[in-house]
Amino acid sequence: MSFDRPFFGTAWLAAAAVGALTLLAPAMVLPARAQAAQQPAVPGSAPESNAANAPAAQAGAASSASSPDQANPVQQKSLAARAIEKVRQVAKSANDIFSRVPCLPPKGGGKSMGSLPHVARKLAAGQPVVIVAFGSSSTQGWGSSSPAFTYPNRLAAQLHRHYPGADITVLNHGVGGEDAPEMMKRLQTSVIDAKPDLVIWQVGTNAVLRNLDPAETAKVVAEGIARIQAAGADLVLVDPQYSPRVTEHGESASRMVKLLGKVAELRHVGIFPRFEVMREWHDRQDLPIHTFVTADDLHMNDWGYACFAQLLGDDIIKSVGQIKLGVNVPAQVQTYRPM
Repeated sequence: MSFDRPFFGTAWLAAAAVGALTLLAPAMVLPARAQAAQQPAVPGSAPESNAANAPAAQAGAASSASSPDQANPVQQKSLAARAIEKVRQVAKSANDIFSRVPCLPPKGGGKSMGSLPHVARKLAAGQPVVIVAFGSSSTQGWGSSSPAFTYPNRLAAQLHRHYPGADITVLNHGVGGEDAPEMMKRLQTSVIDAKPDLVIWQVGTNAVLRNLDPAETAKVVAEGIARIQAAGADLVLVDPQYSPRVTEHGESASRMVKLLGKVAELRHVGIFPRFEVMREWHDRQDLPIHTFVTADDLHMNDWGYACFAQLLGDDIIKSVGQIKLGVNVPAQVQTYRPM
């Protein structure tokens, strides 16, 4: 079974088609009605409110009932415009649904990872946005069946569907095998020089696999965060994946997850706790591990990357909505807590 294919049946499609046709009906008859509505009005033709003119009033009422749109062309135009807009919204929603995998958010709900004020304000204002996906093999896309199914490309597709007129660029600057020390050597050229509005920094997995001290990794990450913040970009950290080769190093993985979360809290940046989200897929949503992890027991597969990108994209979209409503989530709670 391919988890990247539409997961709705033909009955749903038929219902959606019927609904769309129903919504289109007022728009389809608009030209004939609009033409009739453009006929010049006869002076004094409005019914009088006395008994002598009651038959004329009744006739006028019958005529109006049989052709209500001629009586109020402005209202008809408004109704037709709303119907057309509704059809567009339904089509947009259906397109987004069919481009998603059947991926549930964490059952515990959880707090948002924050308002991401810089990127959200630019998106809300219709300004160009640059997002840099920075990391190692999980960002580069090892385990995906094609470049289209890496998480940065899935995220870009989701944002473009939701903001079809926006100028959004998502750069994939992941290099397999790296961790914090190697990434810091290219932080300037791969991240800061791109002048990003948002940086999504996936880090920590290779340090766990190499039995490096999580505290040293956290220290290097804190230095990198300071440089990215100084460049004026929003930032979201992504911690290690929940997969067999990572959980083999249980104590080290646990420390890494906790320390990265602590760094994010202290530096007031967002964190997407991938380890806990993926563990919930397995433990609480009863998904077999190879539903979202490849046969190498380490990297995410197409489904895993797609679900990860969807949840991350949903939070970015929510953040833009908060900014449009004048809500800015305080920095001290900019941590996504799925459990």
